[in-house]
Amino acid sequence: MKIAVINGPNLNLLGKREPEVYGSQDFETYLNGLKEEFDPLEIDYFQSNVEGDLITAIQQYGFSHDGIVLNAGAYTHTSIGIADAVSAISVPVVEVHISNTYTRETFRHQSFIAPNAKGVIIGFGLASYRLAIRSFL
Repeated sequence: MKIAVINGPNLNLLGKREPEVYGSQDFETYLNGLKEEFDPLEIDYFQSNVEGDLITAIQQYGFSHDGIVLNAGAYTHTSIGIADAVSAISVPVVEVHISNTYTRETFRHQSFIAPNAKGVIIGFGLASYRLAIRSFL
């Protein structure tokens, strides 16, 4: 089974950015732990701060993998293009967020991705990714 994890803007700063919200662990270290935990799954990873690059990655993995774990960051609340990409692919997508977006600013309460996602996991820190991967098993 092949799962792609796609992270959007500013998630490359995990471990440095607002540790009170996002924790102090960097994503690469966490990802290595996920790969060990879910061996023999193939887990591919992509991160970009650029909306178009995320759309291209969704399209690429959306026909070659068994599922996508997507944290589109702030694009969740603004990008019709990413929502359309999720709608256009053939594999299920689980939307994840590290923080509970419903306890934050009002604009973060809407997701353009959720209507096209298999499910949404919000607010369990980095464990949100683990829960999303388990949903594919």
